[in-house]
Amino acid sequence: MLYFFQQLLNGVHSAAIYGLLAFGYALGNGLLKRTNLAYGGVFAFCGQTMILAAVYGYQALWLTLPATIAFGIAIALAYAAFFSRLLSRAVFAPLAGGSPNAIVAATLGVLLALMELSRIAADTHDYWLPPMLSTPVVFASNGSFAVTLTIIQLINTAIAAAVIIFGALLLAHSNFGRHWRAVADDPFAAKLCGIDTSHVFHRALLFGGLCAGLAGVLAALYYGNLGFGAGLVYGLKILFITAVGGYYAPGRAAVGAAAFGLAEALWAGYFPIEWRDAWMYGLLAAMLVLAGERKDAPSLV
Repeated sequence: MLYFFQQLLNGVHSAAIYGLLAFGYALGNGLLKRTNLAYGGVFAFCGQTMILAAVYGYQALWLTLPATIAFGIAIALAYAAFFSRLLSRAVFAPLAGGSPNAIVAATLGVLLALMELSRIAADTHDYWLPPMLSTPVVFASNGSFAVTLTIIQLINTAIAAAVIIFGALLLAHSNFGRHWRAVADDPFAAKLCGIDTSHVFHRALLFGGLCAGLAGVLAALYYGNLGFGAGLVYGLKILFITAVGGYYAPGRAAVGAAAFGLAEALWAGYFPIEWRDAWMYGLLAAMLVLAGERKDAPSLV
């Protein structure tokens, strides 16, 4: 049971990252209603940017470690806001009314461009942050085996959970949340009611991009490095998760993504890890098929 408890705790951090990513993705795509492949690219690019900015601050500006980490986080979030605004105005707004394939092709190009920018900026080198706040916190022990999480895992999980809870409360009780639901349900009717649909659209995509940037920062702080291709892997997983749960409930998407992160950790603890992604993608595909069949089933009422 202690081993099972440890595997569950191992999944808590991944669940927080997935949940934050899914919340931001659903927030934007509830209005866009198009596949956004660039979302994972923003996640990976901001993580890489945080590391590169931290390395520059430490080696060139001679900042202390806390100051250089803060400098890297600020630069990464600024890039997240910049790319989110650029994408919403230069890509999504002009193409939102056209073919869904146009958005897919455009965001795939943006994803590849962000991956190449990260690789070129790092000169194809992997830069690593030093281990930080890695002191284990013991939750249970039987003398020979201790169930632990590190301080950085607890902090990252708390930050991600706080952002998701705050965002869910904002959507439930604020004017922006009411406008967001109205535009997601019927943008034309919302516009007739006097809602500035363009403002809601750009604001939602900005918040979603900031969630992706923050998730990239948290992942980079924990792992110490974020690969150039991580954006595609994480982006596809979040795309499948939100497709199963629907784009119109960011809170529910976050909960589903967190459950997916826990399931991944349990698989890694009990089964061959090299088959983990294949089986998890298969599970998501099966759930997507079942969800589609349930929606198409005739009503008995």
